[in-house]
Amino acid sequence: MKAAIVTAPAHDPVAGEFDEPVPADGRSIVELVGAGIHNIVRIRAFGDRYSSTGSWPLVPGIDAVARTADGTLVYTGMAPAPWGTMAERISVPDDFCIALPDGVDPLAVAAGCNPGLASWIPLSTRRTALAATGRTLGTVLILGATGMSGGLAVDNARALGAERVVAVGRNADVLDRLAGEHGDAIATVALTGTDDDSDAIANALDGHAPSIVVDFLWGPVAERTFVAVAPLAEATEVSHVEVGTMAGADARVPGALLRSRRYTLSGSGLGSVDHEVLMEGLAGFIEQVAAGTVRVPYTVYPLSRIGEAWADRGPERVVVVPD
Repeated sequence: MKAAIVTAPAHDPVAGEFDEPVPADGRSIVELVGAGIHNIVRIRAFGDRYSSTGSWPLVPGIDAVARTADGTLVYTGMAPAPWGTMAERISVPDDFCIALPDGVDPLAVAAGCNPGLASWIPLSTRRTALAATGRTLGTVLILGATGMSGGLAVDNARALGAERVVAVGRNADVLDRLAGEHGDAIATVALTGTDDDSDAIANALDGHAPSIVVDFLWGPVAERTFVAVAPLAEATEVSHVEVGTMAGADARVPGALLRSRRYTLSGSGLGSVDHEVLMEGLAGFIEQVAAGTVRVPYTVYPLSRIGEAWADRGPERVVVVPD
C-alpha cells in the first residue's frame, strides 16, 4: 500500500510502498481520510520522545480520520508499530473509533484533535470540578498561546465558559490576531525572556487569579509565572497543568508556594489520562469543531507529497490525505 515512510532516525519521510497492516482480534482495518502532522508525530518519528518505538522503517502518524468498512467516518488512531496513520490503510482498536457528527469537516477533526485535546481535557476537567461548587472557569492563563496547541487552547477556554483569557507567547503577530478575534475577553503578554515577564503576566491578570494555568512552555516561563500568580493564589485555588516543555524541560518550583498558597501542580498527557476521560474529551472537542466554536485552519497535502507536507511549518495545521 502507499504510505509515508521514515527509513531511519532523524530522516524525513518519503512516499513509498509499505506492508499492509496485519488483521488482529479487536482491531479493524480502516481507510485513511486524513492524518495530521503534529509536533509529536515529528518527534516520535525521529526517535526523540519517550513514546518512540526505536525501530525503523516506520509509518509516521498517531491519529487520523478514517472510513470504516460500512462507510462511517471515525476519528481513530493507535496503530501498532511499525505502522502509523499516514498510510492508505490503518489497523485501529475497535474501542478507539469515534463516529463523527453529521456536517463536521473531517479534515478539521484530523488536524485539530491532537493539538486541541492537549488543553481540552485539563480545561474541561477543571470546569467540571469548579461547577460542583457553583463556580466557573473565570480567568484562564495560557502559557504558549501563540503555538498551534496554544491557539486552540484559547478557543477551548472560551467554549468552556472562561470569562477572560490571558494569552502568553513570543509571537507578537499571533497575539495581535488573537486580540482581534476575542476582543475584551482576552489579554495578551509578549514574552521577553527576562524577569520582566513576571510583572507583565501579573499586570495582564489585573488582580484576578486564574482558575487554571495551561502551560505549554514550562522552564523559566513557568518559574516567572509562579512569581506572578503567587500573590493572587492566597485566597483562590490555582491549578497549574504542565502540558508541554517548549521553553525548557525543567522548572524550579518554590517550596513556599506549595506550602503557603492553594497552588496545585499536575501534568496532562496520554500517560496520565484514563481511556474513558480521553474518549469523553475527544467527543466533546469534536462537537465544538462541528459547531464552529473551535476553529481549525489547515493545509492539505497528498501522501505522494509527504516531503513538502513534513517541511511545512506554516501557521496552519498540515493534513495528509490519500492521493
